[in-house]
Amino acid sequence: MTPATARTGARLALRFDTVVANQQRIPVTINLRALASLMEVESAQLPKTGADRGTPQTAWTTDQIGGDVVYRGGGPVARGLQVVGEPLFPDGVLGKVRSDPGLPCRAAVDQNHKPQALWLFSTDARGVYGYEDVKIAHAGRTEPVGEITLASSKGNLAIESGSGWLLRVDGR
Repeated sequence: MTPATARTGARLALRFDTVVANQQRIPVTINLRALASLMEVESAQLPKTGADRGTPQTAWTTDQIGGDVVYRGGGPVARGLQVVGEPLFPDGVLGKVRSDPGLPCRAAVDQNHKPQALWLFSTDARGVYGYEDVKIAHAGRTEPVGEITLASSKGNLAIESGSGWLLRVDGR
């Protein structure tokens, strides 16, 4: 952690290096694709038309962080007219990770074009959502691999509890 000064914002470097499953520690290398504030996470879980006492949650239409639309009542996950995934109950999506051509964020990693669980994020979500003064200074894809650095453009860096992180396991 580098605290903010009068001329620079704060920086925070972190590394996720282990997953614990069934009491086993599995070493992993992780990079960050997107970060979303608590408000963005909350908004992605509510129906586009607001809460409706007569409509069950399984039939809501919601907006993913990044813009995909989820039609939970038996419909797809879509970006405009293009189907990009399928909804998972109670929330989340399964979709093929996409990227806009010419942008630095990758789509498939290690040629893995299979649908992936994206929780509340769009299939092309990347960067920071809901934090005006925060940017991903280093996603962890390049040296130092696995190290994620967040930076504020001014003042202290405050990532609130309940924020969403779209992390990717690096196949190396």
